[in-house]
Amino acid sequence: MRIVSMIASATEMVCALGYEDQLVARSHECDYPPGVTRLPCVTKPRFNVHTDSASIDRAVKDLLRDGLSIYEIDTPTLESLAPDVIVTQAQCEVCAVSLRDVERAVCNWLQRCPKLVSLTPNSLADVWDDIRRVGQALDAAAAADHLVASLQGRMEAITAQLPPARPRVACIEWVQPLMAAGNWVPELVERAGGRNLVGNAGQHSPWLSAEALLASQPDLTILMPCGYDLARTLQEVPLLPTGLTGRIVCVDGNAYFNRPGPRLVESLEILAEILHPDTFAFGHHGRNWVEVQQG
Repeated sequence: MRIVSMIASATEMVCALGYEDQLVARSHECDYPPGVTRLPCVTKPRFNVHTDSASIDRAVKDLLRDGLSIYEIDTPTLESLAPDVIVTQAQCEVCAVSLRDVERAVCNWLQRCPKLVSLTPNSLADVWDDIRRVGQALDAAAAADHLVASLQGRMEAITAQLPPARPRVACIEWVQPLMAAGNWVPELVERAGGRNLVGNAGQHSPWLSAEALLASQPDLTILMPCGYDLARTLQEVPLLPTGLTGRIVCVDGNAYFNRPGPRLVESLEILAEILHPDTFAFGHHGRNWVEVQQG
């Protein structure tokens, strides 16, 4: 089977199911497990991803306003690879190549059309369903069920050890302009023993005013900008609204919280360490999260 993944979370699903050796191409964001970086890349952004969050926001909005796709697909390379399965997503046109983009890329193929698997994760339950959907497409339904059960079991083991304290938590998915983290992140906060203040479980991440963030009076503000690693997230700290009290923590959102795949379990571990450092120590501190302001 020849598999192409157009989104990093799907690449991690395919590999966790044991099919890494059957991947023939990836997106520009697919970097885990490290071995996938050997594969040809068949997507690229139409904007500068290495600038500040405000400039990225303007560029993306300009492209969307003009009716243009944010990402470009290398159609000739994709066609030459003759994939049997292409995994993409329909959840967010900003995060990765969309189903519409993929359909446009393959619409002129005359010999045969690959199987298109589109993921739409808005909640943890959707992520488990997406793993099963990928498993079905790869004739690995039993392996997918086993993987989901294992991931759920690891999460349940964490929630079973939670202390009674419930810190008030604000998770920030973008800094300029401010955006709260939605979708599965509020669920992770609650499972880690926190009280989520901004963004709603199962709903897209909403824009957030500085006044609303300050008024929520979080005990803990966690920065997890979409697509930013830990080092780049630390550069965004000075752009936060002045007057934030409590602890401020930066995490590697690109590798963990922004990817609705198997490593959401590690995301829960990170949150558990941050919220309850006297109870949990998974070894993420200093590597995947750092504290920049003491409460």
